[in-house]
Amino acid sequence: MHNTAIFLIEFGAIILGLGILGRFAGRLRFSPIPLYLLAGLAFGEGGILPLGASEEFVAIGAEIGVILLLLMLGLEYTASDLVTNLKTHYPAGLVDCALNALPGAAAALLLGWGPVAAVVLAGVTWISSSGVIAKVLGDLGRLGNRETPVILSILVLEDLAMAVYLPIVTALLAGVSLATGSVTLAIALGAAGAVLFVAVRYGRVISRFVSSDDPEKLLLVVLGLTLLVAGLAQQLQVSAAVGAFLVGIALSGEVAEGTHTLLSPLRDLFAAVFFVFFGLHTDPASIPPVLLPALALALTTAATKIASGYWAAKRAGIGAKGRWRAGGTLVARGEFSIVIAGLAVAAGLEPELGPLATAYVLILVLLGPLTARYTEPLAQRLTRRRPLDVGASDTPQPAGTVSGPGERRSL
Repeated sequence: MHNTAIFLIEFGAIILGLGILGRFAGRLRFSPIPLYLLAGLAFGEGGILPLGASEEFVAIGAEIGVILLLLMLGLEYTASDLVTNLKTHYPAGLVDCALNALPGAAAALLLGWGPVAAVVLAGVTWISSSGVIAKVLGDLGRLGNRETPVILSILVLEDLAMAVYLPIVTALLAGVSLATGSVTLAIALGAAGAVLFVAVRYGRVISRFVSSDDPEKLLLVVLGLTLLVAGLAQQLQVSAAVGAFLVGIALSGEVAEGTHTLLSPLRDLFAAVFFVFFGLHTDPASIPPVLLPALALALTTAATKIASGYWAAKRAGIGAKGRWRAGGTLVARGEFSIVIAGLAVAAGLEPELGPLATAYVLILVLLGPLTARYTEPLAQRLTRRRPLDVGASDTPQPAGTVSGPGERRSL
């Protein structure tokens, strides 16, 4: 009874604290992710007041948070959108991967962490934060801008790449042999391909089966199906997150919209718990030694992300102003960088990787909204002696005309 009381007090205090931090971040109009990470640092190993009774429950909540993040991500897209996006925009995705993953891999090798850590850190520096970027686009009133579909296309390709990348990382961290790892990757690719095929051909049938006019029944069926598939995927060493992502893709139409509405509060709750959990397992004293490498890596990959966004927008025929806005908007890293780093921390890969990833995300989640706002005017000042491109238009489209891949994304 005493332990139950302590658990309720601790967990209740965590949720209440997260709510207050979220409201504070909302008033200042920036992402609450850094505040959640700082809260975890304050109450974790070496923090002000380490938790005791509730830590195991927080760990389970963090697992659910990752699953819901990927499920909701899958709900944002239709299978046909993903296929079209792959065919049309894969060159931009390849450039984005090369420019932003290589600095992370190089940094890990320079720090002497080895090839597995290099693959992990490459993912941390590669994937932009969909959540932060979506909020920034809305706050700046850029939903109708001509460069916005380009930004969304890159985010879609990064999200889709997660379905391939996460099984690779999971296999590497598990220390399996090359043959076993190849089988795991083949299973993941086969599952992803099968789900895309079924979703394109029979998506309406699946949605009708899951659909219900009763929100309670819809919530129970979708959540139960997601956890079941995620667990089976984890059992096959494919990654629970990938399983949840594929479930989201398979659902479409009114079912996807209804599920998104019902699960959004749960996603936000458990995602916040996930960020706290990551912070709980990072000793604050371990961050200062890696702060300079994290800052150097953040500045480097901010520049490479701006370059990749600029190139993608130029390829799409966007004018110079829109190119700079596209690049600056993509700088923020956040939830999925922490997800990737969390896998490495859980596997005990490299003690300094978790602190470096925490510092890296803290820097870029704060810097991202600033680069989104100021990259274009700063570039204008630096190039004011040279006329900007006049062949491509930067005129915003009317609100609500954003189309193409990713149009189901919540902005």
